[in-house]
Amino acid sequence: MYKHERLYQLVNKLSTLGHIIFNILFLFVFLKLKRVYNLFISKIEVMNMNKFNTAVLLAGGKSSRMGFDKQFLEFNNHRLMKILIESLRKEFSEIIIVTNKPEEYKGFDSKIITDVIQGKGPLSGIHAGLKESSSKYIFVIACDMPNINLDYIKYMKRILEDTNVDICVTEKENRIEPFNGFYSREIIEKIEEHLSSNKRSVNELISNSKTYFIKEKEARIFSPDWDMFSNLNTKEDLESFLSHNSK
Repeated sequence: MYKHERLYQLVNKLSTLGHIIFNILFLFVFLKLKRVYNLFISKIEVMNMNKFNTAVLLAGGKSSRMGFDKQFLEFNNHRLMKILIESLRKEFSEIIIVTNKPEEYKGFDSKIITDVIQGKGPLSGIHAGLKESSSKYIFVIACDMPNINLDYIKYMKRILEDTNVDICVTEKENRIEPFNGFYSREIIEKIEEHLSSNKRSVNELISNSKTYFIKEKEARIFSPDWDMFSNLNTKEDLESFLSHNSK
């Protein structure tokens, strides 16, 4: 009887010890897996950041219809370029300004660059932005487009996550909106080929690339009055914008 009790006690001790060892091993494996998971999530976040980290503001152009350089547009006594940058900072950590007057941007918390290939219009600006960017995609907008729609930017990012395209832009009545869109570094060489052949059309590049076109109906969900694509091309445009937006 005594031997049976000793055996029973030994079995209980071994069972308890087994549970302790199992729990220790389980905790060890759990912590290892958690660490691996956290590293994986961190890498995914870094990849996404590097994928959509950059916004490019095109600040060139002749501004002939406005009568003065649109880089210096002001709204409520603030330079429009600074207002645009402040808004873009909510979605992008890297802001690049492509300008023909870099000396006018002292004190700006942005990368200030000029066209690598001079005198070829907005396509040169997109090319310069892509070359300088730390991201796979750049968001491109012109300096005279005052209405940035952050929800639409997020929508385009989701599209690019789900598709294998090089450009994402919007189409209205078969007319392409080349700005307020995304462009990939994968097309740098193609842009250089276009520019070397004196092809300056951004729309031609878009039509000959792997492009996702967002239809007008989709885009109007975010901007019913299409103001996110409006440009301040003339003094009348500026006066109208100021009258509708001034406090």
